[in-house]
Amino acid sequence: MLLPNLDLLATAPGGVARLRELILTLAVQGKLVPQDPADEPASVLLQKIRAEKDRLIAKGKSKRDKPLAKIAEGEQPFELPQGWEWVRLGEITNYGTTTKVERLQPDTWVLDMEDIEKSSGRLLQRLRFAERPALSDKNCFFAGDVLYGKLRPYLNKVLVADEDGVCTTEIIPFHCYGDYVPQYFRLVLSSPFFLEYVNARSYGMKMPRLGTEDARKSLIPLSPLAEQSRIVTRVEELMRLCDALETKGQLEAAQHAQLVSTLLGTLTASTTPEDLADHWQRVAQHFDLLLDRPEAIDALEQTLVQLAVRGLLVPQDPADEPASTLLARIRAEKDRLIVEGRIKRDKPLPPIAKDEQPFGLPTGWEWARLDSIFQVITDGDHLPPPVSEAGIAFLTIGNISSGVLNFDGCRLVPQDYFDDIAEYRRPAKGDILYTVVGASYGRAVVVETDRSFCVQRHIGILKPSVQVNLQYLATLLGSQLIYEQATRSLTGTAQPTVGIRPLRNFLAPLPPLAEQSRIVTRITALRRLCADLRQRLKAAQVIQSHLAQALVESSNCL
Repeated sequence: MLLPNLDLLATAPGGVARLRELILTLAVQGKLVPQDPADEPASVLLQKIRAEKDRLIAKGKSKRDKPLAKIAEGEQPFELPQGWEWVRLGEITNYGTTTKVERLQPDTWVLDMEDIEKSSGRLLQRLRFAERPALSDKNCFFAGDVLYGKLRPYLNKVLVADEDGVCTTEIIPFHCYGDYVPQYFRLVLSSPFFLEYVNARSYGMKMPRLGTEDARKSLIPLSPLAEQSRIVTRVEELMRLCDALETKGQLEAAQHAQLVSTLLGTLTASTTPEDLADHWQRVAQHFDLLLDRPEAIDALEQTLVQLAVRGLLVPQDPADEPASTLLARIRAEKDRLIVEGRIKRDKPLPPIAKDEQPFGLPTGWEWARLDSIFQVITDGDHLPPPVSEAGIAFLTIGNISSGVLNFDGCRLVPQDYFDDIAEYRRPAKGDILYTVVGASYGRAVVVETDRSFCVQRHIGILKPSVQVNLQYLATLLGSQLIYEQATRSLTGTAQPTVGIRPLRNFLAPLPPLAEQSRIVTRITALRRLCADLRQRLKAAQVIQSHLAQALVESSNCL
C-alpha cells in the first residue's frame, strides 16, 4: 500500500495530523501491510479466545458476562480482508472488569489521565505512590494490559502498560482472553473509526465519558495474530516518520520566523530613505519565501507601521508647517478648554532629554509626550456599575479586544449612572480607546459611533486634539514603539497594568499635519495590500488542504 505525497500532506494546514489518522485508518482496514495466506486466520484465533474465556469462567477466575448481540450484516463500518473477523470488544476482552486496591507500596506506579499525551498515547511522566500519595479508589493493571481513558474519550488517551501499577478509575485496564498484541488493540482504539463511535455514544456535557456497555458493544476488526505484529511494526515506523515531519515543520517555522525578523529588521534599522530603498530591494527579492505564512504578513504590516512613525514611509515636504507650530496650536486649544471648564488643568510634563529619544526624526518632526498631543488621557469610571435591564451600554476589555467596538452581550447601566460620569470620562466619536490591563493591554480602537456608552476603568480614554490627524494617532498607538513603552511601564503580576500617568508620558514622534495625512493615505493602501495577501494565502492554503484531503480519501478507498 503506497501512502500519498507526504510533502504535500505535511505542509498542508493540519497535514501531519491527518497523515497520522490515515495511517491508523489503513492499519485497521488491513490496507497497510499485505496479508499472508499462511497466517492462521482470525476465526481460529477467535475460537481460541472463546475457549480460554470459557476455561477461566469454569475455574471461577472470570465472571460470565451478559451475552452481546450478534453483529448484524449491515453493522460493520467497512469491509475486512480475508482472514479477518469483526468482533465485539466485550466478547474477546475483560473490558469493564476491574480490581480495586487499597494499600500501595511506595514504589507502585500510580497513573493518572494527565500522564498520558492525547492522541499519541505517549507516557508523559511516571510517578510512584511515594511521589503521588493518592487516596481515591484505584484500578489495578498489569504489564501488557491496554489502558483506555474513558473520560473525554475524544482526547484519545490509550496506553499499553509496560509494568504493573494502579490507575485512576477513569482509566479502564483490560486484556484479551488468549494470545493478542496489546499495541494492535491500542491502534484500533485510537483509530478514527473507533473515535467516531465513542464520540457518538459518550454521555455528559462538561466531562463526557464512554459507558462500559457501549464500550463492550463496540466493534473491533480482529486480524490474524501474526498480522497484528506486522501492522504494529509498520505503524510505529510511519509514526516515527510523522514525528520527523512534524519536527522538521517546527524547525522550518522557527527558521522562517528568524529570517522574517532579520530581513524586516533591516528595514526598521534604516536611518535614511536611501538606506530604506536599498534594504527594501533586498527584502523584495525574498518575498515569495517571506510572505508564505500569515504571521509573516502580520510582521510586515507592523514593520510598515514602524517605518511610518519614523518618517521613512513618505517623503518630507519642506513647505509643510513644522510640528513645533502644531504643538503650540494644540497647547493653545487645551488652555482654551481648561478656561471653559471642559477639561481639567494638566500637570506640566517633563522635558524630553536627548538620550531619551529612541531614534532621530526627520526635519520638521518633533518628539512629544502623548499628553501634549491629546486633550485628555484618562480611564473609565472607577465606581462599580449597577446593572440595568435598559439604559446605557457599559463596555469592558472584551468588547474592544478584537480591534473594533463590539456591543454584543455588553451590560447596561442606568441613565443616571451615566449622567453622573464626568464628560471627559465619557467616550465620544473620534476618541481612541486603549486597553491598559491584562494580557490584551496595548490595543487601540477608534470610536466611530455616535452611540452613548461608558467603559470600565481597565480601558483608557484618549481624546485627541482636533489639530491632529485621528488616523495617524491610531496608527501611532498601534505601533511597536508605543507597545514597548507600555510593556516597560507594566505593574502587577496577576493583572499587569499600564498606569494612566505613565501612559501620558510615553514618547511619540509627531510629524507635520500635512505629512500625517500623507502617512495615513500610504499606510491605508499598504494595509489593503496586506489584507489582499492574507486572503490569497488563505485561498492557497484551502486549495492545498483540499488536495491533501483528496489524497487521504483516495488512499483510503484503495
